Amino acid sequence: MPDRQHGSKAGERQPRRPPTRNPAATDLRHRRRMLVRVLLGAMAVVALLFVFVFPARTLLAQRHQTENQKKTLELLHEQSRKLAEESRRLQNNAEVERIAREQYGFVYPGEHPYVVVPPSTTSPPAPTTSAPATTSPAPKR
Repeated sequence: MPDRQHGSKAGERQPRRPPTRNPAATDLRHRRRMLVRVLLGAMAVVALLFVFVFPARTLLAQRHQTENQKKTLELLHEQSRKLAEESRRLQNNAEVERIAREQYGFVYPGEHPYVVVPPSTTSPPAPTTSAPATTSPAPKR
């Protein structure tokens, strides 16, 4: 059965038309191909940024935050250790009595507390040698 295209027989290939030799059309096709390649390359770079760079920045920020939290934890452990030591020390009645006497001035009944006042480091005011001010008589009216 004959093919509908130009009356050729089935199974025969149609000769291909030679490409146009129009330089403007060829240049335009070349520019479009380059534009498509550049756009695909830019999209690939953006994809790489999303896949590698942004997660890496997040990872570095998390590491920095983790280091800061570790330092804070070490400081809190040190404070906890000191407070536990002070708590053990305050379980002793002699230590509690010492603090009560030194810081709060507590005494047992019958004891008389004394406070030693250090000497003054300022000198007393110098005596004034000026004569007392005289008042003038009131004017007559």
